[in-house]
Amino acid sequence: MRNAIHPAYGPVVFRDRAANHAFLTRSTMTGEKTIEWEDGSTYPVVDVEISNVSHPFYTGTARVLDTAGRVERFERRYGKQG
Repeated sequence: MRNAIHPAYGPVVFRDRAANHAFLTRSTMTGEKTIEWEDGSTYPVVDVEISNVSHPFYTGTARVLDTAGRVERFERRYGKQG
């Protein structure tokens, strides 16, 4: 890798404010705020809107759309062509 063209890559805490969940990972993102982690070290923290803990797909609360019903309703309304 060439020097001085890549952003700094280091440990960052991502915090999901909706679910009150945080996880430590490595990233090029940085935040102005810092947080003391479970290991006693201080890391930059980035607040996120949604994570795997609060996303409907991962929590199992996702709604399934009734696409078959929509097709049948369309065919009833406008007639089956073809």
